[in-house]
Amino acid sequence: MKKKVKRWNFSFQHLKNFKFYHIIIYFLLGLIMFGLMFSNVKPEEINVQLFSQAEKTIVAPHSFEDREATELLRREAEDSVPNQYNRDKDKAYQQVARIESFFGELRATQSESSELARKSAENTPPTTDEEEESSDNQEPPPPPELSDEENLELLKKNLEGQIPSQWEEELDDGNLLFLFGLPSSDLNQYKEASATAIINAMSRDIQTPEHLAEARNSVRTELTQSGNIPGVIINLSSLAVINNVIFDSALTQEKKQEAIDAVESVRISQGDTIVKAGQYIDRETYRLLNAAGFGDQSRSITPFVGLLVMIVLMLSSLIYLFRNIDTTIHSKNTYLTMYLLIFSITLVLMKIFSFFQTLNSTEIGYIAPVAMGAMLIKMLINDRIAIISSIILGFCGSFIFNLVPGAMNYTVGSYLIISAVASVLFLNQHNRRLTILQTGLFVSFINVVTVIAMVLLTNKDLTGMTELLELGINGTMAVGSGIVSAVLTIGILPFLEVGFGMLSTMKLLELSNPNHPLLRKILMETPGTYHHSVMVANLSESACEAVGANGLLARVASYYHDIGKTKRPSYFIENQMGQVNPHDKLPPQTSKNIIIAHATDGAQILKDHNMPKEIVDIAAQHHGNTLLKYFYHKAKEKNDTVSEDDYRYPGPKASTKEAAIVGTADSIEAAVRSLDNPTPDKIENIVKAIIKDRLQDGQYSECSLTFSELEDIGKSFCETLQGIFHSRIEYPKGDEES
Repeated sequence: MKKKVKRWNFSFQHLKNFKFYHIIIYFLLGLIMFGLMFSNVKPEEINVQLFSQAEKTIVAPHSFEDREATELLRREAEDSVPNQYNRDKDKAYQQVARIESFFGELRATQSESSELARKSAENTPPTTDEEEESSDNQEPPPPPELSDEENLELLKKNLEGQIPSQWEEELDDGNLLFLFGLPSSDLNQYKEASATAIINAMSRDIQTPEHLAEARNSVRTELTQSGNIPGVIINLSSLAVINNVIFDSALTQEKKQEAIDAVESVRISQGDTIVKAGQYIDRETYRLLNAAGFGDQSRSITPFVGLLVMIVLMLSSLIYLFRNIDTTIHSKNTYLTMYLLIFSITLVLMKIFSFFQTLNSTEIGYIAPVAMGAMLIKMLINDRIAIISSIILGFCGSFIFNLVPGAMNYTVGSYLIISAVASVLFLNQHNRRLTILQTGLFVSFINVVTVIAMVLLTNKDLTGMTELLELGINGTMAVGSGIVSAVLTIGILPFLEVGFGMLSTMKLLELSNPNHPLLRKILMETPGTYHHSVMVANLSESACEAVGANGLLARVASYYHDIGKTKRPSYFIENQMGQVNPHDKLPPQTSKNIIIAHATDGAQILKDHNMPKEIVDIAAQHHGNTLLKYFYHKAKEKNDTVSEDDYRYPGPKASTKEAAIVGTADSIEAAVRSLDNPTPDKIENIVKAIIKDRLQDGQYSECSLTFSELEDIGKSFCETLQGIFHSRIEYPKGDEES
């Protein structure tokens, strides 16, 4: 069995090193999401035929606008708007100006005619003396005048283009000559009377032909009653009256547009019944079915395109998060593979529960254990990805638990997001199985509160038995969701830890159990090393917590970091128990090899027992490539050509904060334990000296510790050591002897 596990592990490790492995994982994740939600967006295949009976009740799969009905209402609204007219007050003054202009032309023509006649007379030959004498005895001749034909021609010339075509019938040659022959005083009198009559007639609305005829008659009546006004002037004045209420196309169009805009779109809401089972499908119903998308479903790919776009958006957020993930311990591909597995399990569980959902049943989505996926992702990867995954799982759940293909169940989707996020926020770092169960109960409580809030938001009447029963069922499923999530998390977590070599807090707590076979081995075979390891664990844990590192990992790794000493216990001073030190009889080179081997031997023992990689690495790195000073100086006394490199640990150097802290704590604990009378000053000097020595030796060059953090670590070491080696009361000698 172990061989099969190792073989699978080797194949998996080899596959993870593939260059495009992450692309394959993202593709598989998208494919799984698309496959599980494909049926939830696929349009329902329904046989829809005109003039037939509906096989089943058909509801709208989504909200849409009934464009034909909306357009019909808009046309009706537009047609109902009457034409808009405007009264032009300037029309009356324009017509008065026109009649005044006509009379002005008459007077101007009269003056022009007299001037022409006078000039013509001046141009006639002078008279003789006899004629002049005879004329003295007679009356003076009348002033010269033009003939009627000449006056008529002159008047027509001046009036050309000045009078409307309607006036031309009234102004024949006789009337023109008549008007031309009127004296100026009469023309002024007629002009004033005509202007007054026109103003009075056009002071009211003139829109229809009836209104126009009535206004013109009023002009005739008023001028007739004025007396002595020629008929031609009365007729011209009545013709001068025109419509003053004019059709306003711009205003009409504006009113029509307002009426169109006021018409609300005819919308069919998602879930509305279009046709009931057995109902006759007439043309109107058939049109609505086509508008809803039931006409030609075989070629409709838009729902799948929409789903694909949503999946791409969700994957984009995951790609961004995984690009910045800390991969100090495990490779990014390991986290991706594990995420794929957790996410797929969660989606599959939701899909299985969705099969028990019908249109008229209670929301089965309330029992979906989405919090399980969120908790596993938080414990095995990190919080940020767990929060974003909670939102993504909620979106997926809104599709999986939808009631109509292609729609989104926002109620269940929101509920799932709240449930998953609550589990991430409540689950702390130091979790045990009991804490996971507590988180499940907390999630159950949040789920119930969410369900009640959603019911209250819908303003349902909760006084009826049916409503109360439904609320009770939903609340029970909400409680079950939290409990089931916790149980599944506890059940699945060990398989993921073993399969991917992940180190969760729960796994660390299990490894810290003193009954673990390797810890019992250390205790039984190297009791001094065991006590030393416990001391190092105390120092390391407090120092890690001071700088935000994983204190529990440092504690557990400290328990195992010197397990390599179990191969040769007596060669390490803490296990000699007053025995002769075997190194006194060995050359420095041999002693060096034995001491150095405990780091590599320990790492190998841990690997053979399938211990987590983090603990194996700390066991191999806790000495880095530090110098074995005692044996180096011992060898130097015998041979000056000895090189430091020959007496250094093989490494590697500490690659994490936890490994660096455990290594430093290991050296400090051994140094302080060797003191005869450890005082706070002595402890502080040793701590500062060892940290400074390791810093100058480059032992912290491959981890992310800062100078500020090293100072905090030193303070933590001093506080812990002073608590361990605190001063005791010195009893009197007599009491000691007794």
